[in-house]
Amino acid sequence: MSQLSPIPLRALAFEHDSSVAPWTVPKDEWLRARDPESTLDGIATGVVVFNADNKVLLVQRASHDSMPNLWEVPGGAVDAEDATILHGAARELWEEAGLVLTRIKRFIPEGGQDNGFDIRFIENMGYRFTNRARTKKFCRFSFEAEVESCDAVALDPNEHQDYVWASEDEVRAQKIGDRAIPLTGPAGLAMLLTAFRLRREGLKVGA
Repeated sequence: MSQLSPIPLRALAFEHDSSVAPWTVPKDEWLRARDPESTLDGIATGVVVFNADNKVLLVQRASHDSMPNLWEVPGGAVDAEDATILHGAARELWEEAGLVLTRIKRFIPEGGQDNGFDIRFIENMGYRFTNRARTKKFCRFSFEAEVESCDAVALDPNEHQDYVWASEDEVRAQKIGDRAIPLTGPAGLAMLLTAFRLRREGLKVGA
């Protein structure tokens, strides 16, 4: 659980582009419609935030957590209490980075291969993976979002220990100057590079 104060109501009053309308439903409703055979145990989200310098926010996983010291975008599991999948993304962004989401701009398709995980990319659906114990299966959706202020990053030390703003070249190299910023896996790298491309080209991807 986050050590931050409860999520402010304004963080749940965000706008969204029409292209992400398929995710304006509760996770259980999405699962019933898209996963009738119950192959999934849950849904996760990732939130990609760019600052005015076109750099992306990356947070470093805590040294005592799984995948210690690796870098990722804020995100996590959608809860049953979240009004929609997008609200789950807004909550996770607040809990993990202290940022107030104002608008969800676009869906970012994911893909790639991450050794040690049973994962596969389903076009326009999401990124499927299992937990490390291989006991649960999830589908992750990532979105580019705008926030109230990029200067307000506040981490939950239970989950993350540092953050950086990284350019596309720095993400590709997984390095900022002399500092390595290893990502959680090839899938995360592929998603981030796709996010930069979609942002550069102004493209939107529907479900």
